[in-house]
Amino acid sequence: MTSVKEHYDNLLAPLYAWISGGLELKLEENLKFFESHGIRPTRSGIAFDLGAGPGFQSIPLSQSGFKVIAMDLSRDLLAELISNAAGLPIVAIEDDLSNFTEHIHQRVELIVCMGDTITHLTSLEKVNTLMEDASQILEDNGRLIIGFRELASELKGLDRFIPVRSNSERIFTCFLEYEKNHVNVHDIVHEKAGDRWVIKKSCFRKLRISTQWMSVCMKKLGFTIENIDNNNGMTTIIARK
Repeated sequence: MTSVKEHYDNLLAPLYAWISGGLELKLEENLKFFESHGIRPTRSGIAFDLGAGPGFQSIPLSQSGFKVIAMDLSRDLLAELISNAAGLPIVAIEDDLSNFTEHIHQRVELIVCMGDTITHLTSLEKVNTLMEDASQILEDNGRLIIGFRELASELKGLDRFIPVRSNSERIFTCFLEYEKNHVNVHDIVHEKAGDRWVIKKSCFRKLRISTQWMSVCMKKLGFTIENIDNNNGMTTIIARK
């Protein structure tokens, strides 16, 4: 079992945009999402993107007028973000999302943690701590947007084998192994090398989070739930402080 950082450094980071459907698709999807929910700067205009990756959230937020602080533990993904941002005013920070308060020196208008990043934390207690920290750092009426894949329901048997994406040169598959509070995610990549296929594989652990638990936790911390969206198993919650 590798750590999240090792998993991304050794396998996932170079493939992340590709397995997600491509950069342009994700930028368009997230820009439409933010616009449809009225996510635009009205106060300080500072947005903090936790688990920013190659810029799927940071770039459309910056294009919408936010001053974005983008944090990720993958140096390679942050390098992609800087290249993709093409001069947009985005500050990139390499660190674990649980340390984000160390990089904030004033209150912010928006905090986003999307793309299933929150499940990289090791326990529900750490998720609660992150959201508690967010509630202290957000401005009055500031928003918190959390996205995660609903892993509370357990897949059985062969349904645990998931074909993620493929083309003539590459096949990406994952296998899910369930525990009580976590899912071990086995990522398997077959890549064409001349007349043969080369296999790469790595495994890391994700936290199982339910929409109900997340909603209750947010409300206990004083957030008002504005919207809960579920698209292809990915839940996104917009909450206001």
